[in-house]
This record gives sequence, structure tokens and C-alpha cells, in this order.
Amino acid sequence: MTEGVRLPWRSAARADPIPVLAAARKITDDLIDGLAGTHARRAAHGLRRLFGVAGLGLTDLSGSLLWSGRPGPDATVAHVLDEVLHSEEPASVDGVAAVPLHVHDELAGALLVVGASGSEVVRQAADVVVQALERGRLEASADQAAQAELRALRAEMSPHFVYNALTVIASLVRSEPDRARDLMLDFADYTRYSLARHGEYTVVAEEFRAVETYLALQRAVLGERLKVQVRVAPEVLAVAVPYLVLEPLVENAIRHGIEPRATTGLVQVHGQAEGNDCVISVEDDGVGMDPKLAADILAGRVAEGSGLGLANVDRRLRNVYGAWYGLTVETEVGAGTRVVVRVPRFQPGVLP
Repeated sequence: MTEGVRLPWRSAARADPIPVLAAARKITDDLIDGLAGTHARRAAHGLRRLFGVAGLGLTDLSGSLLWSGRPGPDATVAHVLDEVLHSEEPASVDGVAAVPLHVHDELAGALLVVGASGSEVVRQAADVVVQALERGRLEASADQAAQAELRALRAEMSPHFVYNALTVIASLVRSEPDRARDLMLDFADYTRYSLARHGEYTVVAEEFRAVETYLALQRAVLGERLKVQVRVAPEVLAVAVPYLVLEPLVENAIRHGIEPRATTGLVQVHGQAEGNDCVISVEDDGVGMDPKLAADILAGRVAEGSGLGLANVDRRLRNVYGAWYGLTVETEVGAGTRVVVRVPRFQPGVLP
């Protein structure tokens, strides 16, 4: 420990370690759902009392702070927080100290402290938070892996969609044999892409091809109720992406945006380059959803049956590309939904 630094919680531990251990365990339990969990603010209160500081703040990557005690000046806090989240290095300005929180070598958020007696206090507080977040992620990962395996075995392809597609094809065999043949070939391509053994990555061109095939089948099923628009810029066709990240988003747009409405709906899928990034959007003008529900879905706080596959895709993208990438959902009840996928055009180790 640095010479001259006095840690109140260590002094208390020498006298009676039981309350300190109990407080640390309570903080760990409160952070089990992450920095945006329902008890994260309570964890901030516990940390501030444990380390005896004037103010303490926790934030995830959104930059939205949960404060306990006395917050620092707004401008100072904003400056320090922005520096830490972008540089991923500790920063200190005018009595406000902040450190990044790395969980399994991935940036998860930041911790800010006002009135700390030294950098060791901030570091020790960060260690408590990181250990709690790591425990939570390990438990969540084990549960998600078990659920994902079960879902993959039971529902790799939607039975509802398969039944409807084959029914439509069968109905056209006599009246429109050429169209029935084309749709059957589309269905064969779709099943081949969805069910065949693939590597971990593919390219945007293949993902869009699968999306166009799926949309052709859905147009046959829904008829005039579904309008589609697909546009992709040539410069992003060769960008490597995780396998099957777009089709679930398009399926979500149709099943949960267009199908529930009685009138004609439009699904638009666009891909383009923005600087060094590839940006793909899937937008529908359907029923939409509550923005809070969308946030809960991306955070994994909604069961997969209600989560519409978005959390799974978002998690896969962030695991591959880092915390700054993934999905963004723009939605409102009655105003449709727009899901944006942002990935780097070039990423070391990501090859189709």
C-alpha cells in the first residue's frame, strides 16, 4: 500500500472484519445484474460507506451515472467520464477521480469517486466492483449457453414460417407451376444457408442473399401485406460478419412488426459504409414497442421468447468487435422499429 494512505475499511477490518466482509458481499450481490441492474444504485451507496468517501458514482457504457453522496461539478464529471470511457485509462480532475472497469479484458463502465484520500482507495473500490461484475457475467454466461443450446436444437428454423411457406408453394403447384418452382428453389437456398454447418463468420453479401431469399418467401406468404426494399452498397459486400446476424433481425421485423397489423407494411434493409464502419439497418413501419422494453431486451433482462433474438445478436457482435459495436434500437409504440448493426469494415482475426 502507498505510504501515508489510510484506508478506512482496512482499519475497520483489523478491529472487526465481519461487518466489512458482509458489506462487500452485499455489494457483490447488488451488482450481480450489472451496472444497469435494479440494485446498482444500492451498490453505489454500499461502496461509498465502505470506503468512506464523500461521493461515488457508477456507470455502464451508456455514461448514465448512478450517484451516492455528493456528486462532483457537472462539467468536471462529464470531462473525466468522457476521458475514461474513451481512453480506458484512469483520470483525475479537481478532486474527481475515475477509473475504467474492465471485466474479462472488456470495458464495462467506470467508477467515479469524490473526496478520496488517495488513488489506492479508488483502485480498491474498482476491484470490488470488477470482481462482482465478473461473477455476474460468469453466472449469466453459463445460463445463456445452456438456453442457447436448447433453442438451437428446438428452433433453428421457425416451424411457423416453414409450414406457411410450404403451404403457399403447394397451393401454387397447379395454378402457377413456374412460380411454385422458383419458390421451392428459394426455400431450398434458405434452408441450406440456415441449417448447413458454417464457420463462425461469413460476409455481408451472403447475409444479404439469405435475407433476400427469406423475404421472397415471406412475400409469397403475406402477399400484398408485405412490401420490402433491400439496398446494399458494393463496398461493404466483402465485410466479414458473424454468421446469421441479419436474418434474425429481418424475421423479427416481420413477425413482431408487420404480421400483427392488418394493413400493408414495409421492411427496409440497407447496408452502407460510414468511414471505417459498416452500418446495416433493418427498419419496419409496424406496431413498434415501448423503448424501455427495447432497452430491457438488449440488456438481456427479457426472456428470449419475448426478447425476439435481439439480445443474442447484440451479445455476439459485442463479443467479437468490442463494447462500442453491436445493435442500436430506435422504436416507439405505433411508430415502427429500426435496428442498426454497426461493425468495423476490417477487424483482425475476423475472416469468413
